[in-house]
Amino acid sequence: MKKIAYIEIDTHAEIAQAFMEIMEGLPSFSIDYYFSEKIKSQIADHSEQVFLSDSSIILDQLKNKNYDLIIIGTVHRYFNTFDIIAAKYNTAVIVHNMNFTKASQINLIKSIFKRDRIYRLKLLGKEGLLRSPDVYRKAKHLLVLDDGLSSEQFRFLPLFYTRQADKPENKVLTIVIPGGVSQQRRDYGHVFRGIKNLKTEEPMAFIFLGKAKDRELEQLKELSRNIPKNIMLKYFSERVSSPVFDEWMQKADVLWCPIQQETEFFSLREIYGITKMTGNLGDAIKFGKWAVFPENYPAKLDFIVTEQKEIISQFEMLKRTSIDFHKDYSKHVIQQKLEKLLNEFINCI
Repeated sequence: MKKIAYIEIDTHAEIAQAFMEIMEGLPSFSIDYYFSEKIKSQIADHSEQVFLSDSSIILDQLKNKNYDLIIIGTVHRYFNTFDIIAAKYNTAVIVHNMNFTKASQINLIKSIFKRDRIYRLKLLGKEGLLRSPDVYRKAKHLLVLDDGLSSEQFRFLPLFYTRQADKPENKVLTIVIPGGVSQQRRDYGHVFRGIKNLKTEEPMAFIFLGKAKDRELEQLKELSRNIPKNIMLKYFSERVSSPVFDEWMQKADVLWCPIQQETEFFSLREIYGITKMTGNLGDAIKFGKWAVFPENYPAKLDFIVTEQKEIISQFEMLKRTSIDFHKDYSKHVIQQKLEKLLNEFINCI
């Protein structure tokens, strides 16, 4: 049996959860999970192989365990610790921002003075910010979660599979916009204008499935006061729990994903679909839903469709159209691909 350690002491609990779920039923691997308290609190299923960890103890925890492979879920801080792990062990790192992996030390220093100065100075002084390029360079494997981003350098890590793809029986056309309601990463202004200018008497519902705050929250309140009675608007001013998120995703007829073309990480430019994956891709696969993306998004998957001018007609058409997610995204299919990849990483030592 091959021994793997999965470390997430930083950010992406949802990716750790996805990894735990897809690894269930693969008896050829034994997995130990090392989570920070923050991450563990967000994980639904706690196995006996989950250990509380942080940057001060993870090196000692890994000693004498003889892991065949160590997977680090996020390297956005604790660079000095992860640099030691990457140098010492057969390590794979999941990359969420590809341009960040190539950042020069000069650009990293410049970024400190552009935003979040106190936090970034802490990363520089205490957590080895300037060693971040070394972590990615020393890691044996760099992984991405979108096959469209994969290359010889960045290998695709298959994690997302379709739980169920049954079409909901909604009497009302139900459009779900998943993700935090912030203009930073999604163009909610475009969505608000689209709803405001609707000319239809058909009943429909728009669900903003993420926490709304500040300006976007005020805009939603204003919009809800000025839409016809046949349009239902639902939004959340608090963090959306996993059960509520899952319930609405299952009810969705189609997902509307107004992804911004560009964002930034650590003041470095990142482009969705080119250097960065959107979580909406995993959402669509998990729940077996059509996803409507902006025209500028480089869609390479069958279930991602480009937004059309007559978007309501497009939503209605997609509601009537079936797509077989289980052919390519059943748990068995994804597990086979993942098992082959992990064995390749372990056998290359």
